[in-house]
Amino acid sequence: MAKKKHKSKGASSQLVSFLPDSYLDRTSRPIYALTYLLGFMLIYEAGTFFVHPETLTQSLAQPQVRVVAFVWVQNLLEFVGFSPRMTWIAAPFVVIFILLGLQITSKTKWQVGLGDFIPMTLECVFLAVPLIVLSLLLNRNGQSPPAAAAVVPLQEVVEPLAKRMLMVDIITGIGAGIYEELIFRLILITLLMMVFQDFLGMQKNNAIFVSVLISAVLFSAHHHVFFANGRLFTGDPFTWGKFIFRTLAGVYFAALYAVRGFGITAGTHAFYNVLAAVLKTLAFFVRPA
Repeated sequence: MAKKKHKSKGASSQLVSFLPDSYLDRTSRPIYALTYLLGFMLIYEAGTFFVHPETLTQSLAQPQVRVVAFVWVQNLLEFVGFSPRMTWIAAPFVVIFILLGLQITSKTKWQVGLGDFIPMTLECVFLAVPLIVLSLLLNRNGQSPPAAAAVVPLQEVVEPLAKRMLMVDIITGIGAGIYEELIFRLILITLLMMVFQDFLGMQKNNAIFVSVLISAVLFSAHHHVFFANGRLFTGDPFTWGKFIFRTLAGVYFAALYAVRGFGITAGTHAFYNVLAAVLKTLAFFVRPA
């Protein structure tokens, strides 16, 4: 029984095993991540259309208010043959199918207790607090806070209303929580571990350290410069404070992913961005991840 438990945790990329059927064990399962994050994905897609309704009808070659990691998923889908309109519908299914695959390989129970979603939300908010504190500590120079997430910039000027900008930051922050964790933690760290451990024969602990560090640095860098839609974009103006904070945030999310799984990690990232957006509106200089 213990051996089976060990194999299931390995399949879901977690490093810590919890008591069977405990809250920590249940909520770290991929099926919990899938069901918990469905609402987040719906809010991101519906909210994007509400804030910027032209998004669905415009080509991917035209910049929009979109999370960069989400655009990368769209670019991949368009490359394999999906139309730009269909990529909006298909992108969430990439997350769904990956989590379903992880659930199948994990061989854990499929039951989901909806009553766990409230403590999961409280846990995500609680786990976001250390990043809020870190952001405040690293941003004491009075600079304007950066955008809520790495987004493809607008071609037109968004109306300068605080409520509208807060809504944009909240929506993009929620999208970033899901799709940045999908790209930089779930996919990238897995691929890097395969390269360093399986192909290069690096010891597991060293492979984990290097993989986490590389993913964190790339996660931070893509907020400042990134390639999407066949073009190179510049994002948030570079400062060492921003870069160091987001690198540390990337390490934090990687550690959280290893212990609590994708659902809690993506939820924590999303709630951090939402809290950062609200605090930014209240004139606190909190640096979104």
